[in-house]
Amino acid sequence: MTATPGLGTAQLASPDLLRSVFRQHAAGVAVITALGDSGPVGFTATSLTSVSAEPPLVSFGIGTGASSWPAVSEADHVGVHILGEHQRDLAGTFARSGADRFGAPTRWREGPEGVPLLDGVLAWLVCRVVARVPAGDHRIVLAEVSLGDPSGAGRPLLYHQGRFHGLRD
Repeated sequence: MTATPGLGTAQLASPDLLRSVFRQHAAGVAVITALGDSGPVGFTATSLTSVSAEPPLVSFGIGTGASSWPAVSEADHVGVHILGEHQRDLAGTFARSGADRFGAPTRWREGPEGVPLLDGVLAWLVCRVVARVPAGDHRIVLAEVSLGDPSGAGRPLLYHQGRFHGLRD
């Protein structure tokens, strides 16, 4: 650590520094789903970003060691689900390693292109994967929006300081 006048205590770049800084950054919570050879897969993502309006593109990051990566690495289409504050448990299920993510109480159905769609979300998209860009131990997935539904009711779920929060927390 180095004391920097007016900047506090600076640290050299490291995975711990990056995690500590991003714990201060509140982010929306999404679940990304895909259909793999063994059935549906999914994971909680706070890296979802709108990339372009024309054409409509989104991106998200996924670790190459994640259990969902093999399916996402091969999938032509993915589902993107924006979670509401009433879905903390669902976010936790899709974030937990080894969890039965699509078992009860998760409610879902097969959507267009075979993409698993979660029920009760604020909004969802079905997207065609257009690129997987290497980024360290992750891949940035770029996907073009095919269709979606923004009509869910509720307020967004946020992730901050390693926990899920509603706007009122």
